[in-house]
This record gives sequence, structure tokens and C-alpha cells, in this order.
Amino acid sequence: MSQQVDPRIKFRHLQAFVEVVRQKSVNRAAERLHVSQPAVTKTIRELEDILGVSLFEREGRGIRATRHGEVFMRHAGATLTALRQAVDSVSQESARAGPPVRVGALPTVSARIMPQAMTRFLAEDTGSAVKIVTGENAVLIEQLRLGDLDLVVGRLAAPEKMTGLSFEHLYSERVLFVVRAGHPLLAPATNVFDRLRDFPVLIPTRNSVIRPIVEQFLIAHGVPLPPTQIETVSDSFGRAYLRMSEAVWIISEGVVAGDIADGVLAALPLDTDDTRGPVGLTMRADTVPSLTLSLLMQAIRSASAEGSVGAG
Repeated sequence: MSQQVDPRIKFRHLQAFVEVVRQKSVNRAAERLHVSQPAVTKTIRELEDILGVSLFEREGRGIRATRHGEVFMRHAGATLTALRQAVDSVSQESARAGPPVRVGALPTVSARIMPQAMTRFLAEDTGSAVKIVTGENAVLIEQLRLGDLDLVVGRLAAPEKMTGLSFEHLYSERVLFVVRAGHPLLAPATNVFDRLRDFPVLIPTRNSVIRPIVEQFLIAHGVPLPPTQIETVSDSFGRAYLRMSEAVWIISEGVVAGDIADGVLAALPLDTDDTRGPVGLTMRADTVPSLTLSLLMQAIRSASAEGSVGAG
């Protein structure tokens, strides 16, 4: 016999709870929900009284979910997502169009996979709108967990970040050290590691999934972090800065493969096979993909298998 949901838990409780988790602030959550801060505080306290646990705790100047809050979030986020999908399905059905799909993609995926995938997907003529968001892997995973995204195409997150999520491997990708054509480090017989500190280095941000991989690679080769660093995950900035400087850009291969093929950029002659990591599809484990999302996922699988990205 199925257990009934406590009738005291209302939609406003879930909505307020999820927004506070998302914003990490009661004040910002109140602004987003267009209600007063005391109203949000009262709603959260009501929910905590119903559940009999504390859902939030202080963290610096903000707040974060407690262990109980994290557990509740997995289900509350999924509930709101399911409700949103139900509403979207009805409204889109009345308009004879499929439900919208929201995808998060790393810059490497946006550059190499999504264009081909979208061409295949649009040929299915689902009538669905597709929203593609690019950003750091950790940010995209958090948006997926909160229900703001339906799918993330990127690197496999750390084990502690994968609770309640599922991952499907598509291919593996390495990190490259890239410079503009004609860069001094491309000269024959140059010891790249010895001279790396002489140039500005664009390095992934600390929250990026490949940052630990890059640091481990440098440590393994006895290379300290360069003194002049610019932390970025912006591919547009990286390309523009390399054109006007002698900087070295440490970046996933897929982001710059086209630039290297065109001869605009060049990879330094380093063996970076140890930096290979899995790239794939991440979803909430408790979510059944809609037909539209399933078609897009299949288009992404086909695009990644076309050979445009080196697998290994």
C-alpha cells in the first residue's frame, strides 16, 4: 500500500525551499518569488516543523542545505520539475508542439558536439524549443540538480557530486597546452616545461572539473603552477587573448580542435594522454526523459560518434 504525502505540505513549501537552496539566501529567494522575506522564512519554518528536521544551516554570510535538506532537495527538485514538465506538456500540446528541452553543455561540447547534434535533432521536427546553456561543469550539475536543466553534456563530476545523478559515457578527451602559431615555445629543441613560467598561462578555474587534472599533470612532471595565471573557462576570451599575446592556454582538446586544424593555434608537443577524462550525458537518476529529450540525447550520441572528437 502506497504511503500518502503529508497533506500539510503545499506547493508553496516546495517552491520556497527549492528557491532558497538555489539562491543560498532567503532575501534573494524572496525577491525571485516576489514575496516578502518574512513570508519565505515562515514558509521554511512551517516545512521544517512538518518534517521535524532542520533544512538549512549558516555558512558565512549565507545559508546552505543541511544533510536532511540535501536529501529533501533531491526529491523536491524532481517534484517541481515533473510538475513543470506536466504544465509544459499540456501547454505545448495545445500549441501542437513538443515540450521545451534545457541542456547544459561545456564549452568543448558546445563547440564540437551540439552543432551536429542540433542539426540531427531539428530534422526530427518535434516542434520543441531547445535552450542550450554553457558554463562550468560544477555550475551546470548544480542547475541540473535544482531542476533548471534537463540534461548536462560534460565531464564526469566527482563521485560526491554524482549522488542522485546518472552518467552515460560518450567519449574521452584530453587536455592540451595551446599557443598561437609561431609561438617561441614551438621552436625546435625547446624544453616547454622549463620555459612555461616565462609566459602568461590561461588555466581552468578552480571550480572547473579539469582543474585538478591539470594540477596533477603539472605536479607529475615537476612543474610548479606558473607565476602569471589567468583563470578562465571562456573560450572566446582564450582565442582572442592568444591572438594578441604569447600566452599558453591549457584547455580541453575539443574546444580548440577546429582552431588547430585551421592553423590558427598549435598544441605544444607534450604527451597529455594522462589527462584524458570521460565526457558524457548526466541526468537526474529519478527522471524519465520525455520523448523529445530522448531524441535529443540520441542526436548527441550520434554526433559524438561521428569521429569529430577523438575517442579513447
